Amino acid sequence: MTLWYEGPLAAFDTETTGVDVEEDRIVSAAVVVQDAAGGRVRATRWLVNPGVPVPPGATEVHGLTDHHLQRNGRWPSPVMEEIARLLAEQCAAGRPLVVMNAPFDLTLLDRELRRHRASSLSRYLQNVPLCVLDPRVLDKHLDRYRKGRRTLTDLCAQYDVALEGAHDAAADATAALEVVRAVGRRYASRLERLTPAELHTLQAVWHAAQARGLQAWFARNGSQEAVDPAWPLRPELPAAAA
Repeated sequence: MTLWYEGPLAAFDTETTGVDVEEDRIVSAAVVVQDAAGGRVRATRWLVNPGVPVPPGATEVHGLTDHHLQRNGRWPSPVMEEIARLLAEQCAAGRPLVVMNAPFDLTLLDRELRRHRASSLSRYLQNVPLCVLDPRVLDKHLDRYRKGRRTLTDLCAQYDVALEGAHDAAADATAALEVVRAVGRRYASRLERLTPAELHTLQAVWHAAQARGLQAWFARNGSQEAVDPAWPLRPELPAAAA
C-alpha cells in the first residue's frame, strides 16, 4: 500500500501585495500536482493585475512590479474563479492539498473571491472534502522544541529540500510539497498510520495550541499582537456596524 506522503499530492501558493489577508491582493499564484514521490510536477500558474499599487517592499520579495503586472497580468475576477475551481478539482480527486501557512494563502484567496466574485472559497468546496497538509504546522508539532524560524526556506534547509527560485509561486508550492513528503518520511512512525483526513483534523487542533503558545509568548514580552487560532481558513470578519 502506498503511504500518503509517497502518493498523489497537490500544492497551492500565492505571491501578494502584502501580509494583510483582509486588504492585500494576490499578484501571482500556482497550483502544482504530483502523482507520486519523485514524479513529474505539473504546474498551473496565474499572473494577476491586482488593480492596486504594489508596494516596493512586496516587489523586493517577489520581483513583480506594477508595470509588469499591468502589462502581463489578468484581471482578478476570472483568475480567482479558476484557482478556486482547480483547488476543488484536486480535493474531489482525493489529492491532499499542501499549503504552507494555510491560513494566509487560503484566507487571502477567500477574500479575493468575496471581493471580485461575491462568492467564497467554501462555496467552491461545499461538495468536496477539504484536506490540507501544512508543513509549518506539521513541523512545529513534530519538532516543537527546535529553535529558530520556520519559514519555507528554513524548512527546506531542515529537510534537505531544494528551493530554486524562492518567492516564485510555483517554485514555493513545489518546495512545500517536497517538505511535506520529507516530514512524512522522517516521522513515519508517528504519521504513517494516520490518513490525510485525520491529519487535517489534528492540524486544526495543533495550530490552535501553537497559536495559544505564541499569544502567551507575546503577552510575556509586552506585545498586544493577536494570534488567530483558526486553521486552515480564518472566518470572515463581521461587518462593521453602520
